Amino acid sequence: MTTRRPIQFGKYLLLDRIAIGGMAEIFRAKTSGAARFEKIIAIKRIHPNMSDDKDFIKMFIDEAKISGQLNHPSIAQIYELGRIEGHHFIAMEFIWGKDLLQILSKFKKQRAYMNPFQAAFIISKICEGLDYAHKKKDAQGQSIGIIHRDVSPQNILISYEGDIKIIDFGIAKARDRSSHTAAGVLKGKFGYMSPEQIRGLPIDHRSDIFAIGTLLFEMLTSRPLFTGESDLTVLEKVRNVDIPKPREVNKEIPAEK
Repeated sequence: MTTRRPIQFGKYLLLDRIAIGGMAEIFRAKTSGAARFEKIIAIKRIHPNMSDDKDFIKMFIDEAKISGQLNHPSIAQIYELGRIEGHHFIAMEFIWGKDLLQILSKFKKQRAYMNPFQAAFIISKICEGLDYAHKKKDAQGQSIGIIHRDVSPQNILISYEGDIKIIDFGIAKARDRSSHTAAGVLKGKFGYMSPEQIRGLPIDHRSDIFAIGTLLFEMLTSRPLFTGESDLTVLEKVRNVDIPKPREVNKEIPAEK
């Protein structure tokens, strides 16, 4: 977390910058109201140099619109989509904790494994959140058709209170999104994609389920399911569905009955 002097950003007070990437930065922020009401939230703000990238702006707006329709304990909540001083931003739920990538990295450094029952609990909450998203319907009772497409350790937050939250529906597939992926264009992280996604074939909710399986394998074995010296090698392993048994890596995993 980067400590800096608080900055006023519209009605929000930006307290700390907690993450920065090539396209956007995330702040811990505060919003205030009557009778000394205060709430800590997160602000995801696009860098000014990305404002002219129409495709990225569409994807950013789609992320807010899709996530804004979802109200589930295992999905980080979106409060507002807006633009201030040329900055597009999303105001969202602030999760005080770590992402799954950070947690898994610690296990790997210690050459240890996550407790299988803890892993099962985390996975169960991810399943609950994605099942809700997959089944979400609009006001007319029609399926919205949401598929996350990027279920990966970076996009799973675990709070210090034990809450599990799915984030970043930026490349999610949905019926009414304004931006669409061209045929053959891969969206997501290769090692967590389904074989159908790798091949550029039409996908449905089962692609997310496959990705959940890759997460569970990594949580139980402290190593990614699909690895390689190059992206091409990883793609080939996913395409061939080359999957070892987790218990061959970690003998602490309960045997099948």
